[in-house]
Amino acid sequence: MRCPPTHHLVYGTLHDYLTGEELVDTDDERARQELSRLMVEDKKYGRENLEPRRCIETLFATEFVRSNITLTVNLERKRIMVIRYAPGSLVSRERSAIAAARVLEEEYQIPLAVVTNGRDAELLDTVTGKVLATGMAAIPDSRQALELLPTLVFRESLDDSRRERELRILNAFDVEICCRK
Repeated sequence: MRCPPTHHLVYGTLHDYLTGEELVDTDDERARQELSRLMVEDKKYGRENLEPRRCIETLFATEFVRSNITLTVNLERKRIMVIRYAPGSLVSRERSAIAAARVLEEEYQIPLAVVTNGRDAELLDTVTGKVLATGMAAIPDSRQALELLPTLVFRESLDDSRRERELRILNAFDVEICCRK
């Protein structure tokens, strides 16, 4: 079981909605579990279509950062969307979500990204960086995602130089400095 940073109020443990894994129970983890429940119960994704807690690790200028992807959505053997949860402003999370979708897979860039604070959401096109829709209803349900699938652009993976730039963006946006002494 992973320990959260010390600034989180810890309630004990809970079991992950998708995997049953025991996790530290915090307000943020409860919001992530609610998001998983929404994706299965309301958006009608199978649990097998959702991958929780993927991460991308970066090290630039002595700053090690672990960028977490709350959920990765798979359909027809393709990862089509990343969902990143964080409390607070959505607009400040857009660029790092796009960067994560562009570098998470080795073979291609994931075409859609969602940023959410659990109450609101934005659906992003990772090719253009544009916001496609807003609100929790903007997260496509499984039927909508299947309809979108033929229109999605799965760009080839980035060359080393562009990949490094996207990783640097993730590193800069996701570094936690609130608890440093």
